[in-house]
Amino acid sequence: MAQLWGGRFTKETDQLVYNFNASITFDQKFYKQDIEGSIAHVVMLGKQGILTKEEMQKIVKCLDEIRSDVERGKLEISAEYEDIHSFVEATLINRLADVGKKLHTGRSRNDQVALDMRLYTRLEILHMDELLEELLKVLLKIMEEHIQTIMPGFTHLQKAQPITLAHHMGAYFEMFKRDRERLYDIFKRMNYCPLGSGALAGTTYPLDRDYTAELMGFFGPTLNSMDGVSDRDYLIEFLSALSTIMMHLSRFSEEIIIWNSNEYQFVELDDAYSTGSSIMPQKKNPDIAELVRGKTGRVYGALMSLLTTMKGIPLAYNKDMQEDKELAFDAMDTVKGCVALFTGMLSTMKFNQDIMEKSSKNGFTNATDAADYLVNHGVPFRDAHGIVGQIVLYCVDKNIAIDDMSIEELKAISPVFEEDVYEAVSMETCVNKRLTIGAPGKEAMEQVIALERKYLEESCDRLWFDLGENMLDIVEDV
Repeated sequence: MAQLWGGRFTKETDQLVYNFNASITFDQKFYKQDIEGSIAHVVMLGKQGILTKEEMQKIVKCLDEIRSDVERGKLEISAEYEDIHSFVEATLINRLADVGKKLHTGRSRNDQVALDMRLYTRLEILHMDELLEELLKVLLKIMEEHIQTIMPGFTHLQKAQPITLAHHMGAYFEMFKRDRERLYDIFKRMNYCPLGSGALAGTTYPLDRDYTAELMGFFGPTLNSMDGVSDRDYLIEFLSALSTIMMHLSRFSEEIIIWNSNEYQFVELDDAYSTGSSIMPQKKNPDIAELVRGKTGRVYGALMSLLTTMKGIPLAYNKDMQEDKELAFDAMDTVKGCVALFTGMLSTMKFNQDIMEKSSKNGFTNATDAADYLVNHGVPFRDAHGIVGQIVLYCVDKNIAIDDMSIEELKAISPVFEEDVYEAVSMETCVNKRLTIGAPGKEAMEQVIALERKYLEESCDRLWFDLGENMLDIVEDV
């Protein structure tokens, strides 16, 4: 059992206790962040004269070698160490002897782990933003190609009014755009450096926390050392944002599953994103969409777990907070995989445009426009509503659409109808006369698409602003 805190103790920790307490099996995931934070810390110690320039250079060089050895498979992160921090420091001491023992000067494992988790989460936010950007690009492409692809819009899963596929996809564009805005807000709130907070009360060493924060691309240091080591709000916010992303993906998946059914046949999934049945040869199952829908609960669970863990923790650090990692790591990986797969599935999906438009006609989605026609010809709306209700009953009985009724049949129900009613209730008219911003009409959609295209151009890589010098550059400068 390799641990760095044994001086106070006179006998070995029980093996079961040690195993229960250890976190190396999962926190090794941020070995890069641990090494990068250590490099920044040591460079600052050298700048402040707490370490000699020679000591600083030796430690930085060795830390970089440790990182390189791990990445190339020359050095294995062993489970004999309690956590990733112990592994890195023990390896450094093994290679540099007494010089390596100076790494932890002015630092606690509490502010070290707080930094590592913040660095890791920050990078995950950036990666998630990139994935959502790719999804938005696919959605925008579909919108551009299907401005005039008519389909039914639904309320209560009942056909309601005709819209376009571009309009429907635009609703999801707005959802995922809001998801990116949430990530941006979280990034701005969380991008402050806890290193230098010590165990909870700072340190007597003359650290330059502003310099350390600058090296790692933070806006500045955290302003309260107790909060610095015990804050996990940013992670709760990120898990909440990930849960919302999954909720949006799950809603979208549910629709694709319905659209893919034999009853709808609105879409055809690419073979690469479908599976068959072991017994029924005719099946083509939307497994990716179903798994995305299913994994949503898994991500929700991570959020609820961390909220529950944090609710009873007094200031400052407590070991409970070690539970911030496993489920959070799993949630991050799950959402990244779901967004990437969903984007691939959506980009290869084929839309059956004729079936979509036929479904709109058969569902009386132009009934509201028929009522509006009567209103525009002097019929009070409530009377018009009743007249069109009679027309729908007539069509249901005859198994026809409103468009299929003869003018004589229409006049038999209301003499107000004239030949121009057919133009007024055509699917194209029903859609395209809705021209207010946000509506499905062609002109309105073209205006929105132009705005969405501009949004993507302006928001591209906006989170990848200067995160400070790359650690490799720091090593070279040293």
